[in-house]
Amino acid sequence: MTKWKIVADSGCDYKELTNLAPDTLFQSVPLSIQIDGTDYVDDATLDIDYMMDAMYASSKAATSACPSPQAYAAAYEGADNVIVLTLTGTLSGSFNSARVAKELVLEEHPHVNIHLIDTLSAGGEMDLLVSELNRLIEKGLDFDQVVESITAYQQKTKLLFVLAKVDNLVKNGRLSKLLGTVVGLLNIRMVGEASSQGTLELLQKARGHKKSLTAAFEELQKAGYAGGRIVIAHRNNDKFCQQFSELVLATYPQADIELIPTSGLCSFYAEENGLLMGYEIG
Repeated sequence: MTKWKIVADSGCDYKELTNLAPDTLFQSVPLSIQIDGTDYVDDATLDIDYMMDAMYASSKAATSACPSPQAYAAAYEGADNVIVLTLTGTLSGSFNSARVAKELVLEEHPHVNIHLIDTLSAGGEMDLLVSELNRLIEKGLDFDQVVESITAYQQKTKLLFVLAKVDNLVKNGRLSKLLGTVVGLLNIRMVGEASSQGTLELLQKARGHKKSLTAAFEELQKAGYAGGRIVIAHRNNDKFCQQFSELVLATYPQADIELIPTSGLCSFYAEENGLLMGYEIG
C-alpha cells in the first residue's frame, strides 16, 4: 500500500508528475474521444496530432466519453488516502463515475479515505490544483488538513481560455450556435472563463492575435491576479504563450508561469491554437 494517490481524469494535462511527494502516486484516468467510429484513449500513448488531423478530416461530429466507474475504482486501489479531481461536472459525467467508484471501493475497503473534487474547470486550473495537492502532501499534512487546504485553494484559482475555434464545443452542446458563428468569423477569438458553476462564459470577443493577448491580460487583472502561479495549457500556440508570459512578467516579475501542451481531451475542446489558463488570484 502506498500512503497517497492523486487521481485526475484527462481534463488535467499532466500524464505524470515530476517531483512527487514521498509515498505518493499520481494516476491519470483517461477520457476517450470518438471520431468516425474510432476510439482515441487519452492516455500517455495518444498521438494527439494524428487524432486532431482525423477530427478535422471528418465531416461527422466527434464526441467524448467519460471514464467508467470501474476505471476509477481501479485507480483508487492500493492507497490509504485518495484525492480525486475531475473535469467540470457540467461538461462531463466524469465526476459521477468517480462518485460511483468511491461507493464501490468503500464497500470493500471502508477504512480508505477518498475525497472527490469537481474542479468546475479543466486544463490549466486542474493542473494548478493537482500541483498544489502534491505540495500539500509533501508538507506532511494529514488527510483532513489536505482536504481543507485544497478546498480553500480552489477558491483562489480561476480558468481563463482563449479559443480561435469552437466547433466541437458547439457540436457537443457546450456552447451556443450563435456564439460559435461569431467566433468562426473575421478572425475573432473567444476570451472567456469557467464560471463558479463550471460553465463556459464569454468575457470578450477579441479580433486577432494581438487583441486577444490584451484582452486575456485585462481579464486576468480584473479577476484579481497579483503575480501568483499561472499554468497555460495550450494547443500549438507557442507564440501566444511567449508573448503573454512577457506581458505578465513585465508587470509581475515574481510571477511563476508554466507552459504545458494540452491533453487529448483539452486539445479536442480547445482546438488548434486554443489555450486553457489556470491562475491564482489574490
